[in-house]
Amino acid sequence: MFERSRRLAVVVVGVAAILAGALAVGSRIFAQQSGSNQPFVDKLVLSDTIQPVTAGQLDRAIAQANSDGAQALLVELDTPGGLLDSTRGMVGAILSSRVPVIVYVSPAGARAGSAGFFLLEAADVAAMSPGTNAGAAHPVMEFGGQPDATMTQKIENDTEAFLRSYVTKRGRNAEAADAAVHTSHSYTAEEALDQHLIDLTAGSDNQLLAALEGRTITRLDGTKQLLHLGGARVDMVKPSLREDLLGWLVNPNVALLMLVGGALLIYLEFNTPGTIVPGALGTLMVLLAIFGLNLLPIRYTAVLLLVAAVGLLVLEAKVGGHGALAVAGIVCLAFGMLTLVAAPVPELGVNPWVAIAVSLAFGVITVFLIRLAIRARHMKSRLGVDALVGSAAQAMEPLAPEGHVVVEGEIWRAVASEPVAKGAALRVVGHDEYLLRVEPADGIHLADAHS
Repeated sequence: MFERSRRLAVVVVGVAAILAGALAVGSRIFAQQSGSNQPFVDKLVLSDTIQPVTAGQLDRAIAQANSDGAQALLVELDTPGGLLDSTRGMVGAILSSRVPVIVYVSPAGARAGSAGFFLLEAADVAAMSPGTNAGAAHPVMEFGGQPDATMTQKIENDTEAFLRSYVTKRGRNAEAADAAVHTSHSYTAEEALDQHLIDLTAGSDNQLLAALEGRTITRLDGTKQLLHLGGARVDMVKPSLREDLLGWLVNPNVALLMLVGGALLIYLEFNTPGTIVPGALGTLMVLLAIFGLNLLPIRYTAVLLLVAAVGLLVLEAKVGGHGALAVAGIVCLAFGMLTLVAAPVPELGVNPWVAIAVSLAFGVITVFLIRLAIRARHMKSRLGVDALVGSAAQAMEPLAPEGHVVVEGEIWRAVASEPVAKGAALRVVGHDEYLLRVEPADGIHLADAHS
């Protein structure tokens, strides 16, 4: 009886465990199916300058949204602006996206300045958070200098036409958009909404998506699309490791520090060959710096200034210019670093304090290291007997003209140009193999004085 009850209990427990497992699996499948039926949007945060790295991030986010079934791509934007070429590519990617692109200037205090204004107006849905601003999109010459009036007008007209080409198709105010380019006008969120430059304002992602629920938008080709974004899940599009690395390298201050540090390490390797590590690390740093700077507009006149600066510092160390050549080299170095990147916005340029500090440090270190190297090369030819030339000596016996002297605690055979008394102070002036040539240290005839 007891055995039968035990078996029955085991069977009941087993059945209960099977039912519990099945229930858990069923609930998990149901949850997954429910989650898969929930609409979602992909979200990309662009809080940086507009340059090739951010253009690549947007391209990847649009491709992902077009392939993973997202209802829309939400781009949270906060940028001071950037390069016009990158802006054109990013606008083209937004306009050609199969999935609607929502550009949302957020959070409060953010801006869509300069190039960012073009991205905002290109979006299927343009939105701003209260406390943000957009505009000031007048083009700036990337390679410096003052173009003539005709060239300036051509650039302005081309940029304005580029903006109008899609602003009108989005049903927005082309005249107000032109003002942002022609007169660098900037708008608050409320002003942009009143001027029909954006479609709505919202305080958060959830408010924005809820406000877009059931709204019909007009795509660039004129087709209508109904949005179903209320309660949509937001999936972040995180930057890849490659994009993080490139975003770090495209910072001109970082690239400049790596370039200078790498150059010093390479010089150290040449000065002390065989250490390997400084040379390998310096080469890697220089290559990475060049790669990062290659993504930015570089002034070649600034590169010439940097080359001239290095030449002046080398001349100061080799021939000596009483500091004048070093000062000239440091000034050239500072101006070259300050003007190295032709930045349309200050955030893409080299920080003046970084340029000045690096110029001073690099100039002083370079002159110091080169002088050490030159001194070391001169010392290499003064080993053994050569190193005794100029040393003080003392006669152990009268020299007439040969005899023995003590030099730095060592006994050497020496020859004098004139008789020398025992104990006289001498100076080594040369040698013939291991026979030293000496003369009186005070330049008088010691033998005569002794007598």
